[in-house]
Amino acid sequence: MNSPNEDDWRITGQEKYLDGAVLELREYFPPSAEWEHDHCEFCWSKFCRSNEAECLHEGYVTEDGKHWICSNCFKDFQDRFHFSLKQI
Repeated sequence: MNSPNEDDWRITGQEKYLDGAVLELREYFPPSAEWEHDHCEFCWSKFCRSNEAECLHEGYVTEDGKHWICSNCFKDFQDRFHFSLKQI
């Protein structure tokens, strides 16, 4: 597992709303027809439904569906942010 250091460029205050978050691995679907994409809360990778090469189609999301995290950032920050996975 990667261990990002304290001055990792991806850390920009997310502990205020993601520390201890319960996440679920989900396929990405925009919340409305007017909303075409979201970004990873850490690295800004793009989540969308199109076939663009840079689009992610799956990731970890908070229970309210508002905050998406890519697989790499989930692995990098799981321990630091005390993420847990929703039990089905």
